[in-house]
Amino acid sequence: MGEESRITIKDLPEDDRPRERLIKYGPSVLSNAELMAIIIGTGNRDESAIMLSQRLLSEGNGLKYLLDTGVERLSEIKGIGLAKAAKIKAAIELGRRLALAGYSDGYIIKKPDDVISLLMDEMRYLNKEYFKVVMLNVKNKVIAVDTVSIGSLNTSIVHPREVFKAAIERSASSIIMVHNHPSGDPTPSREDIEVSDRIFKSGNLLGIKVLDHIIIGDGIGISLKEKGYYDFDK
Repeated sequence: MGEESRITIKDLPEDDRPRERLIKYGPSVLSNAELMAIIIGTGNRDESAIMLSQRLLSEGNGLKYLLDTGVERLSEIKGIGLAKAAKIKAAIELGRRLALAGYSDGYIIKKPDDVISLLMDEMRYLNKEYFKVVMLNVKNKVIAVDTVSIGSLNTSIVHPREVFKAAIERSASSIIMVHNHPSGDPTPSREDIEVSDRIFKSGNLLGIKVLDHIIIGDGIGISLKEKGYYDFDK
């Protein structure tokens, strides 16, 4: 097949072109492959941008694959290269930062779901356990979110000194512990409950209230307080 017979995005009807569909209908109607095609811009001599994006998502593990894979590895995929790989990783990083931007204007925590919504997109696909502390002022507005420790796939070592260091520096009134389960199952382990007890008791000594411990899974989160795994009101 000669180069002149290749199918490109421009060969598609206007209403089927990703960029035109986004402008006309909004980004929510586009598939992951169509959004990716807009980001990478062009295909290669054998594939349109949409076809290349479909292959990229199907050969890996969907969007999670793009999150986990570095620029160099992405660039080695046929048709991607360093320029397209850099665009993909830049778009992912912007999405991550947007997910965190919610608390920059005084995000208020009223219930566990507020914490889950705040950190789900950032933490659901992490392949190691990240233990974070959400710091709140007296009105339950988020002051900051700090990463305290990064563990292996199965465990995260958390010391009260590290948990409360940033909270003391920022004069936080209370904190909420948050960590992810890379398995995707947010069911708390015995260690999770023991960590909750240790940090809760340390907070009482320091005068910083520990309100809850949230575990993030793949698309679902669990509040240890709400589900009765630990009594944070005792």
